[in-house]
Amino acid sequence: MPNQLDIERFLASYPPEVRGLTLAARGFLAEVLPGAEEMIDESAKVIGYGYSPGYHGVVCTLLLSKTGVKLGIAYGAALPDPKQLMRGQGKVHRHVPLSTTSDLKQPGLKALLKAALAACRERREENR
Repeated sequence: MPNQLDIERFLASYPPEVRGLTLAARGFLAEVLPGAEEMIDESAKVIGYGYSPGYHGVVCTLLLSKTGVKLGIAYGAALPDPKQLMRGQGKVHRHVPLSTTSDLKQPGLKALLKAALAACRERREENR
């Protein structure tokens, strides 16, 4: 679990808007995914959230760029998305673009993350 200094160092090279959005998204994910482990992958420019090691334990990620943040949904292609929040064409993964902190309040976003959490729990059970 990264500490505040790790997060600050990781975010230092990003514009203030991206840093602020990332911090807001971290708070949102802490609320929606209580007890999830936060993992920084500096080389991939990703912060991951999950409940066990390995990709099967990942629920979502924050993918940072100089212009914004994407909320990556692990195995999102297999999840229901009635509000059509997810973007991407991959066979497995999808993401929700975040431009401002108000994007974290989109109807259906919490439900999407809860579905991703349920799918993560199922994957973990299958791999035991």
